Amino acid sequence: MLSKVERLEDLIAWQKARDLARAIYQITQEGAFARDFGLARQIQRAAVSIMSNIAEGFERSGRREFHQFLSTAKGSCAEVRSQLYGAFDIGYLMKSEFQRLLAQAEEVGRVVGGLRASIEKLRDERGS
Repeated sequence: MLSKVERLEDLIAWQKARDLARAIYQITQEGAFARDFGLARQIQRAAVSIMSNIAEGFERSGRREFHQFLSTAKGSCAEVRSQLYGAFDIGYLMKSEFQRLLAQAEEVGRVVGGLRASIEKLRDERGS
């Protein structure tokens, strides 16, 4: 239960977002992807935004704000997925890399979405 989580680092959603950001940074430092500064930086920023918004929302004072930051994190996750498609379509990613990263981003989206739903339920039950 979320009420027992006292540290940001204990949130599964944040841990998975951190892993995704690390994987995105690694892949964007290789081959042609590394030379496309625009796309590389954009997908890096989106990946970091996921974990950053989870962190900022967690440290805010209320469930309503946390819910909003989780919504933003989920949006950034969709942005990463979209950019992965672009990178794959122009040949920056091999199919296996694309599938692995896409599955990882989808998992992050599901976990963030589940956390957001839990926060919404708590918020509605307790009115905060």
